[in-house]
Amino acid sequence: MGHVGRAATQDDLDVIGSCLASAFADDPLWGLWSFPDPQRRSECLQPFMRFFGACGMRHPWLRMTAGGEAVTVWTLPGEVYVTQDEELELEALVDRLFSERAPALHALFEQFDENLPEGDYYHLEWWATHRDHAGRGLGSALLHEDLARIDAEHMPSYLESTNPANLSRYERLGFQPTGEFGPPGGPVITAMWREAR
Repeated sequence: MGHVGRAATQDDLDVIGSCLASAFADDPLWGLWSFPDPQRRSECLQPFMRFFGACGMRHPWLRMTAGGEAVTVWTLPGEVYVTQDEELELEALVDRLFSERAPALHALFEQFDENLPEGDYYHLEWWATHRDHAGRGLGSALLHEDLARIDAEHMPSYLESTNPANLSRYERLGFQPTGEFGPPGGPVITAMWREAR
């Protein structure tokens, strides 16, 4: 079987945003906690996720299946995911999408930053399969390809799981829990590390 994944391009941004928004609509953190109002969630999750797709676009490691059924977004060792210019865009986007809840979101992003490990590693920012294509193994195949490339470089990798339902899937791929954090009274986020191979 050939490769399922390819590098995404600017033309794919809407498809990537749709895939991420679909996959995370029921996520304990990015769906239910971030957008408790279902109406707001359906309106806001697409532009929110499209922004994060755009942040990953400058790396050749925004990977997707041919039709955008599944997506992985990685930050490369020693790189930053959100640049200083994008930080300003993100602040404005959060203020617009979340209004009175914006401070809670800004605090959440700070928690993500504070919990980043030291050193060089590949950081899996997002892994998503569009709900219309779930259960076909496309997301797993895409992630397996990515991890094989990382293993060929003998590099470790890191992720933050926002859904406890996914912990066993990540553990099967070699990730181990290293800590927990999360918004006050909100969902638990599990930091996970995969040693270099």
